[in-house]
Amino acid sequence: MTFVVTEACIKCKYTDCVEVCPVDCFYEGENTLVIHPDECIDCGVCEPECPIEAIVPDSHPQGQEFLEMNTKYAQEWPNITRKKDPMPEAEKFKSIKNKFKEWFSPKPGEGD
Repeated sequence: MTFVVTEACIKCKYTDCVEVCPVDCFYEGENTLVIHPDECIDCGVCEPECPIEAIVPDSHPQGQEFLEMNTKYAQEWPNITRKKDPMPEAEKFKSIKNKFKEWFSPKPGEGD
């Protein structure tokens, strides 16, 4: 089992989770984060740190849905290990559902 980041993170990108990860398995896109499933050790410390509950186990229905996305982009985006400010529009977007289709960006973020 591994943890994955779901579409709830899109346009929010809270990074509280990356600071607590003992294996630095988070990767940063332009407007979201992903977890590298082969690097995640399933410790679960990131899940309660996410203020918008965007991190779930891959056994969760949404986890299965976003496992492929996390796997793909963790191989393309830069690693992030330090907390940064959330996106400027995070408060506006944190409660919006079904964000992937309209707002997901495949572009990489800055990383550390």
